[in-house]
Amino acid sequence: MWWLVAFAHGDIYAYMEKSGMEKSGLESAVCVTNVRSFTSAFLFSIEVQVTIGFGGRMMTEECPLAITVLILQNIVGLIINAVMLGCIFMKTAQAHRRAETLIFSRHAVIAVRNGKLCFMFRVGDLRKSMIISASVRIQVVKKTTTPEGEVVPIHQLDIPVDNPIESNNIFLVAPLIICHVIDKRSPLYDISATDLVNQDLEVIVILEGVVETTGITTQARTSYIAEEIQWGHRFVSIVTEEEGVYSVDYSKFGNTVKVAAPRCSARELDEKPSILIQTLQKSELSHQNSLRKRNSMRRNNSMRRSNSIRRNNSSLIVPKVQFMTPEGNQNTSES
Repeated sequence: MWWLVAFAHGDIYAYMEKSGMEKSGLESAVCVTNVRSFTSAFLFSIEVQVTIGFGGRMMTEECPLAITVLILQNIVGLIINAVMLGCIFMKTAQAHRRAETLIFSRHAVIAVRNGKLCFMFRVGDLRKSMIISASVRIQVVKKTTTPEGEVVPIHQLDIPVDNPIESNNIFLVAPLIICHVIDKRSPLYDISATDLVNQDLEVIVILEGVVETTGITTQARTSYIAEEIQWGHRFVSIVTEEEGVYSVDYSKFGNTVKVAAPRCSARELDEKPSILIQTLQKSELSHQNSLRKRNSMRRNNSMRRSNSIRRNNSSLIVPKVQFMTPEGNQNTSES
């Protein structure tokens, strides 16, 4: 651009034609002093763009077009700097992009753990960079009615997370199963497996933490309605160890299996602990019966195979071979 300005004003030809003492008087008649070629024009453009100050090349009052170009270049330079800074900041500081790598299981489960009914779900992080000071909060939102008859359509109740250090902080180095013990403090204390189907409630899970690389707080959320809570299920194990190295199979992240669990509420289970013992005994008996059935089916299949092999062997026809002896007698042998 500056080369075009100098070319249009005739500065390039003036420097080529003048020499020696004549150039001293030429400096005041050009748009930009000492702009003799494209290279010098490029260097002057860099001085204008980065505002490092003018040296041997500077503008004069001779050319209003050069003043206009200078103002436009400064404005364009400010816009480019703002756009580039915004792009870099948005690339490194978008917290929702980091939250997309925090995953939750599709279903939550209710099963027995350490002799107590527990509400559980699984959470994991797909990135190698860790979430610092990660914490989990769980809330139950449901419709309630006060003793005075007031209907609260969205009643929020916090429920604690089972943690030995009595806090909601977690170390998310691998997929974890977050557990809430259904006790007297829990809003799920009076809900049985039958009642859960008809309950109009939603369990909201909020995971918060600080991104290790940027130091920005991020948050991921999910929720489970009554249809998404599986009673009497347990999450399968996805972390394996081979030769001192742990590996995680994320293809089974949300897989569950059926386990023995009482269908009553946690209140009934606390009042009648024998229900849990009876449930476990029935589960053990059913497991033994299933093993017996499998073993009997295997024996029957093996016996059928052996009988079929015997029948096939007995159906084989042994051919008879006749040959003549030197005396002219016929001998018959079976081969």
